Amino acid sequence: MIRISQLKLPITHTESDLKKKIAKTLRCSEKSFSYEIIRQSLDARHKEDKKFVYTVEVDTENEKKILQKVHSNNIMSTTKKDYVFPKSGTLQLSHRPVIIGSGPAGIFCAWYLARAGYRPLVLERGEEAEKRRETVDRFWKNGVLDPESNVQFGEGGAGTFSDGKLNTLVKDSFGRNREVLKRFVEAGADPEILYQHKPHLGTDVLVDIVQTMRHQIEEMGGSFRFRTKATDLKVENGHLTGVEINHKEILPAEVCVLAIGHSARDTFFMLKDKGLTMEPKAFAVGLRVEHPQSMINEDLYGEKENPILGAASYKVTHTCQNGRGVYSFCMCPGGYVVNASSEEGHLAVNGMSYQARDGENANSAVIVTVTPEDFPQDGPLGGIVFQRELEKKAWEIGQGKVPVQLFGDFCTHKPSCNLGEVIPCIRGEYVLSDVRSILPDEIGESIEEGIHAFGKKLPGFDREDAVLSGIESRTSSPVRLVRDREGLSNISGIYPCGEGAGYAGGITSAAMDGIKTAEWIASKYVMNL
Repeated sequence: MIRISQLKLPITHTESDLKKKIAKTLRCSEKSFSYEIIRQSLDARHKEDKKFVYTVEVDTENEKKILQKVHSNNIMSTTKKDYVFPKSGTLQLSHRPVIIGSGPAGIFCAWYLARAGYRPLVLERGEEAEKRRETVDRFWKNGVLDPESNVQFGEGGAGTFSDGKLNTLVKDSFGRNREVLKRFVEAGADPEILYQHKPHLGTDVLVDIVQTMRHQIEEMGGSFRFRTKATDLKVENGHLTGVEINHKEILPAEVCVLAIGHSARDTFFMLKDKGLTMEPKAFAVGLRVEHPQSMINEDLYGEKENPILGAASYKVTHTCQNGRGVYSFCMCPGGYVVNASSEEGHLAVNGMSYQARDGENANSAVIVTVTPEDFPQDGPLGGIVFQRELEKKAWEIGQGKVPVQLFGDFCTHKPSCNLGEVIPCIRGEYVLSDVRSILPDEIGESIEEGIHAFGKKLPGFDREDAVLSGIESRTSSPVRLVRDREGLSNISGIYPCGEGAGYAGGITSAAMDGIKTAEWIASKYVMNL
């Protein structure tokens, strides 16, 4: 196998053009090889001459001969390494593994355990994806929150109502990243996600994908129970013996995966009471900012619209004079700000795009890192207390509606009374108000400085009528559930997993951690059928 990197072609190129480029680079016939695209990225530094940049793997019988005559740092021999799930261990497992949560971590853990014959049982406090979508749509329309099934809770996890971004910074030498993408493609995603630099699925596609994966798991012997919340763990002599659900039923269990997500606050408190080792964790808080997508396209592509490239995305960072870092997060091209609340009397926002990314605005979180030193309470759950204080203020300012403020008014510390040219694209009701008053002073100052700094990189980013909304408080888990090198907590049989446990930061990394947790379980146990 020959790997070629840095193959550049105009964005208007055809499939035939790419094959000709490969043949010319290897100095061979087009008929003598087949190829697979491994990576595609965009080089838009020269806006009048934008190019796609490819890495491809070429399969040919003439590999040795080609490599002898072609010398380039961008051409090398490589060996394809497929992902391998471990063989089963020897410790007898008398009861099926219980997985709490059906977000990316839980569903991928369940998929691989099911395929290996462990017949996992997945417990989900929220609803099936299709019912959940209807419940969330009603909430955005009438403001009546279901605390158990919402943007945070339900089949697919919090990522279902997001842009569905699949890029990750996690280094992966085991092939789990590609496994995640392959599973998504098998469940209905566009095969292009296998090689795109910034792949995404979109909320509308994610709903169908997670349901398809559920059906696959069920066909392999796994099962799901919805509207089923884990309310207690039964522990004897430091070993898990069962899981209580809905305060009334006990499921015998020796193995339980805690894929609970970053917003299962009541579960975190229950786990603390059970003596599970946990620690506070840094995360980030801030606001959503909206700009016209055409402006972002102009900044990055040099044109307001490009049908080939679609909606442009950005990533910006800045270190403030006060030493804090401020950065964009979960950028949603052509997307929507959404009311992502999960507790009565508290309000949080998130960003979401549909697959087409054809909304009028671009939105992104502009967030500032906070550490346990910022939390109002010591102990492992101090970050949750911090989040709740901010979310309560946000709810009170908007009385349940998403509070919004123009950036110009944000800088002068006054409530907004009128919109400018930027019209908010928000799922759920919103109200003009004083968003800055929600934030601690240092966080507000950091966001103001950061947006002005970003305006020097992306002209118009700091325009006075850019719309801010808040609060963005669920960027990642404020808690880490401590686990050892075999994935176990201090209570034998309990496996903390995914973003809620503090070991992931997005759909792909959470799914990868789910696969890793399935590996740990399979390596140790054999199912006693």
